[in-house]
Amino acid sequence: MDEVNKLIEENWPDLLKVLQQVMQVPSVKGKPELNAPYGIEPRRVVDLVLDLGKSYGFKTGIVNNAVGYVQWGEDEDYIGVLGHLDVVPAGNGWDFPPFDLSEKDGRFYGRGILDNKGPIMSCFYALKLLKDAGFKPQKTIRIMFGTDEESGMSDIPQYLAKEKPPVFGFTPDCKYPVVYGERGIVNIQIATNFKAEELKVLGEFKGDQARDHVPDELSVTVNQNEVTVKGKRAPSNAPELGVNAIVLLAEKLTKENDLSVALKQYFTWLTKVLKDQHYGEGLGLALSDEDSGKLILTPVILQKNSEGLSLEIAFRYPVSSTQEEVVAGVLKQVPKNSTVNIVRSLPGIRHKKDSPEIEKLSAIYAKVTGNDSRPVTTTGATYARKMPNILAFGPSFPGQKGIAHNANEYMDVSDLKMNLEIYLRSIQALLSK
Repeated sequence: MDEVNKLIEENWPDLLKVLQQVMQVPSVKGKPELNAPYGIEPRRVVDLVLDLGKSYGFKTGIVNNAVGYVQWGEDEDYIGVLGHLDVVPAGNGWDFPPFDLSEKDGRFYGRGILDNKGPIMSCFYALKLLKDAGFKPQKTIRIMFGTDEESGMSDIPQYLAKEKPPVFGFTPDCKYPVVYGERGIVNIQIATNFKAEELKVLGEFKGDQARDHVPDELSVTVNQNEVTVKGKRAPSNAPELGVNAIVLLAEKLTKENDLSVALKQYFTWLTKVLKDQHYGEGLGLALSDEDSGKLILTPVILQKNSEGLSLEIAFRYPVSSTQEEVVAGVLKQVPKNSTVNIVRSLPGIRHKKDSPEIEKLSAIYAKVTGNDSRPVTTTGATYARKMPNILAFGPSFPGQKGIAHNANEYMDVSDLKMNLEIYLRSIQALLSK
């Protein structure tokens, strides 16, 4: 066992103790308070981490009450490691306390263990281990802790309003190996008008609908009779792992005789173009490229309003495609009496695959894991879209998908330990000339 592995084993119980304290804070976004723009709990957890940083002998700070940091070194230019301490709501269906660190059969459970408290605290603790071991950094580093990643990343503009971005760095909030490109994301809302008398028989759509996941339960009344469906929840960037309740409900409603011909035609259209059509085939949008693979889409929100029905579809398109291509394709396929609006837009990003920094991180990943280390792209949206000179690196290993945001969010004990080793060696390498 080399020195790094020995250091990790000796300090592993202490890391888990620290991680448990952080995970016990239910840091879901709340109503704005004084000095807490994203709520009391996100502020409480970042204060907890900064207190730890001070106790370890690091410089600490918080920028616009939005992003905290732990710093080692005094140079104006710095290496950045950027993660987040806010989490999505627990939801239902847990077999373990969601806001705690539980272990069973070699696996950790708890909201944030993967997304993103476990990984960013591993980076922070890796810095502590390097400091305690006597490592002498030749560059300055900041470990940065965001508090609004899950709700739009408005914390990063707040940070950049006062601070320079890092000269290079990574966010441990995606997958391995190095992610050099992130697909473009666009959410398109299709608003379709219907006559008032047609809408009268249809109630409000009720269920857990949000942009981050495939809805798994949905209901609506037709002439006071409830129609309910149950699907399977999955992240919106991996719809093939779930069963979309919007599509299931639409398919059921095509058989409801109390609905008008126009409404039944609408639900028939929705079923035809979206049922099991995760890659844009139904809309004539089967875009793909070698770097990022196929376009991915999923309907995420279906609502009734006074004018008619609105359907929001989330698209993740290849790095070589454009938002304009996607919108043009949708416009060709929408039902009559429809308008199209863009309600979310995140252009794709690409870094140079052969940069020295990417090669350095790739080599460390290959050394620790023995896996293929060629840089990849992702369907996810990380802080790399908002913070200059940042790219995504870990924590999920190839084949691991659809874990975050679900009940019983987990991470294998061995994977967390391997992440700690990868991040410790990576930080060491990035701080050496």
